[in-house]
Amino acid sequence: MAQTDKPTCIPPELPKMLKEFAKAAIRSQPQDLIQWAADYFEALCREMPPVRERSEQAALCNWTELTPELLKVLHSQVAGRLIVHAEELAQMWKVVNLPADLFNSVMNVGRFTEEIEWLKFLALACSALGVTITKTLKIVCEVLSCDHNSGSPRIPFSTFQFLYTYIAEVDGEISASHVSRMLNYIEQEVIGPDGIITVNDFTQNPRVRLE
Repeated sequence: MAQTDKPTCIPPELPKMLKEFAKAAIRSQPQDLIQWAADYFEALCREMPPVRERSEQAALCNWTELTPELLKVLHSQVAGRLIVHAEELAQMWKVVNLPADLFNSVMNVGRFTEEIEWLKFLALACSALGVTITKTLKIVCEVLSCDHNSGSPRIPFSTFQFLYTYIAEVDGEISASHVSRMLNYIEQEVIGPDGIITVNDFTQNPRVRLE
């Protein structure tokens, strides 16, 4: 091959794109990585990353695809409890016909044992849909929000604070100081006296950068 003096230009968005791809692959644990990668980047062009492995084996097993709506069903079955036993949660997961390998992946990433903190499990399950932290928190808010008549989904800021801190810790790419700075800004400059945060508060505000 002929040599040239032309420098190699690396697109500035490439490192972040590859990092997000690697994180999504680790979360999904696909058996056919090549096919999963093809689906991932095809879906990325539509801003809809795949939420689970689309392998031939998964199709044969006839699993139901994870969606925010199904997570809402699970959340309603938890019925406000903070702690759920692993065996009970596994049965709930099975009843709605979600992939067993995804359940096991969430259990492994969260290092859950017999007693599971539901909000932590829910956050990691949403990360399989959201890929990025901002999108994950948006989905969690949609699942937890009980207000369906006032536009943007909303949850207590204290719940958002807990979820953002936990997801950032699991992610491992965001410093604790950045998380603290963002939470302080949101609490002081964005949140009103009702102590509620909406999805728009952290997705539409250019000064809020969760990642």
